[in-house]
Amino acid sequence: MADGGRFGDLVITDPRMMRALAHPARLAILDILRRDGPASATELAPRLGVTPSAASWHLRHLARFGLIRDGDPHPDGRTRRWETAVRGFRVDVPADPADVEGRTAALTLLRGLMVHSQAVPARWLADVEPTLGTDWSRAAGFSDTRLVVDARELEAILDAVEEIVAPYVNRLAADIPPGSRGVRFLRYALPEGTDPEERATRPASE
Repeated sequence: MADGGRFGDLVITDPRMMRALAHPARLAILDILRRDGPASATELAPRLGVTPSAASWHLRHLARFGLIRDGDPHPDGRTRRWETAVRGFRVDVPADPADVEGRTAALTLLRGLMVHSQAVPARWLADVEPTLGTDWSRAAGFSDTRLVVDARELEAILDAVEEIVAPYVNRLAADIPPGSRGVRFLRYALPEGTDPEERATRPASE
């Protein structure tokens, strides 16, 4: 586990942490705490569709790995509230094919993250987009672009995107212009499988 990238994200390398985070309820907890701030197990439970005791259990797992911590106390002074301890995180898939445990855990978490994020656009279209003004509706959007690149070129493209976005991620609250709002910036880069027909017609030198 280490801090890395231009966003200061937590880079998760521990298979135990990957497996702990892969649970849908725990991913949802981190989403809520990062967006809305500190919350108690009782406050989180109805949003997760679980009991307060189950929410507490998931919170303890996240706290065990330092992903969340004690937040500002509840106004009643008795209820424990939690806050996120990380701004963002990313998964480090081990480069060594022999690291079966690490690769399996990383891919399990990646699958969980993708399934979790699939619901975000639909919720946005139903709950948020109808409330937006014209400027925000025009600024928001979706694109689906196909590239033909090698692995190094893809890494360079993603690095360039991070370079553009990083100043907005890292700027101080005092530098944020009036009228700003949080934006969920989802990014997928999904290498395609090899097309059998394309492979059959590709020159032997490629």
